[in-house]
Amino acid sequence: MPFKMTEMVGCEFPLFAFSHCRDVVVAASRAGGFGVLGAVSYTPEQLEQELQWIDDHVDGKPYGVDVLIPEVQAVDHSVSADEIVAKIPSQYRDFTRQLLRDAGISEEAGAPQGGSQAPNTSLGQELLEVSFNHPVRLIANALGTAPPEMIAAGKRHGIPVAALVGAKEHALKQVEAGVDIIVAQGGEGGGHCGDVSTVVLIPEVVRAIKDAGADIPVLAAGGIMTGEQMAGMMAMGAAGAWCGSVWLASPEAETTPVFREKMVAAGSRDTIRSKHRTGKFSRQLKSEWHDRWEQVGLPALPMPLMSLLAEPVLRALDQAAVSGNPQARALSSYWVGQGLGLVEDQRGVGTIVQDFKEGFARGVEQLSQSLE
Repeated sequence: MPFKMTEMVGCEFPLFAFSHCRDVVVAASRAGGFGVLGAVSYTPEQLEQELQWIDDHVDGKPYGVDVLIPEVQAVDHSVSADEIVAKIPSQYRDFTRQLLRDAGISEEAGAPQGGSQAPNTSLGQELLEVSFNHPVRLIANALGTAPPEMIAAGKRHGIPVAALVGAKEHALKQVEAGVDIIVAQGGEGGGHCGDVSTVVLIPEVVRAIKDAGADIPVLAAGGIMTGEQMAGMMAMGAAGAWCGSVWLASPEAETTPVFREKMVAAGSRDTIRSKHRTGKFSRQLKSEWHDRWEQVGLPALPMPLMSLLAEPVLRALDQAAVSGNPQARALSSYWVGQGLGLVEDQRGVGTIVQDFKEGFARGVEQLSQSLE
């Protein structure tokens, strides 16, 4: 069955597997889907290593890269990371220290990380240049409107540019910017997400793009964990599915064994949209981490202060949880969407892609039968 997206990026089946783990990217692409490496946190040198590894293991199958080129460079590079960390209020430091002490973990293990260099949000352009030195078939912008230099670079290299949106208004801005693909993510999705549900967002975005006179494919994202759901989204006008959470319980994923167990055991009501990780709303597995923040009543810090405070603590908790610390296990969390209730085991990425293909075929058949 030919699909517009498969012709556009060269994959067999329009299932896009977003992941921070190169193993997931490779496994998804080799199984007929399209792996997309989330590269926002990499340095150019690290990304070069990751993409070279993917090239060596993906058997020539297509894949893409998700980077971040902000519309406005808001970081003052004359300010060091140590100086930024110093802006974290003392009561927030005291709270996380006490949280670690209560779990029997060294305070130093979760100390905010500084350094002489400021957090560099302008690395996106450099990451883009690294990506174009590899046979990538898609570039995605992780946040905000894709800037002109990104659109121009994509056209220069003949590679489509995708952008993630969470609202109709954002989609129309991306159309004006000149993107080639729009990924519309509903509020059910893991990570940073809006508050409009996927089942409402997809037809709304598809209609808005059509009314604007544009012919830009829309990938549906947010809570999609089965091929039947994917078929339903495509019946609403989507050109494929973009999934992130469905891979998180897989052995190939970057997640810890503890998180995978918690994810499989959890239900669709066990996630929370919280600012107490990055400073902006993102959906995560609900844990005692969120309960403790709610109890203390401290509002989330703005970006990047919240991340600088929270991430070292959460990494320390993950390490302790894997070592068998029950308090750390109760506190550990990760980004994940509401669809986790449909994940029943820790099956591999290749198996999941095949399940999607079979589920999609069933969904299309059921729809056809209902019309007879």
